[in-house]
Amino acid sequence: MSPYVHPQGHPEPTPIPGIAHATWAGRAEGLSQLSVWRQTLAPGSGTPPHHHDCDEIVLCEAGAGELRIGDEVHPFGAGQTLSLPGHRAHQIVNTGPVPLEIVGVFAQSPVRAYLPDGQLLALPWRS
Repeated sequence: MSPYVHPQGHPEPTPIPGIAHATWAGRAEGLSQLSVWRQTLAPGSGTPPHHHDCDEIVLCEAGAGELRIGDEVHPFGAGQTLSLPGHRAHQIVNTGPVPLEIVGVFAQSPVRAYLPDGQLLALPWRS
């Protein structure tokens, strides 16, 4: 197999309720400044409020959701992109009746996530 071509695994259930995850690219693929994740959020589920110490882009492939950032709520859906600056607490919530399918691209590998109080959030997947 090529060291430059990797399978896009299907998201698998995680200990975070309603979130399935697959890491498509990161440190294990030889990257030091970029990570790519694929996630599926079940209807009504969401990420915990958190932030990263890097910029993040989220591509919405299917479904509908809300980006909660600060006191603001921004609805989004398939075909839209979220631009999230580093160090900004945010939460992504599935507000629709079908799974929310997203791809996250991070300017870091591995990706670190923090709770709003600054405590490190232990991610249950490789990043």
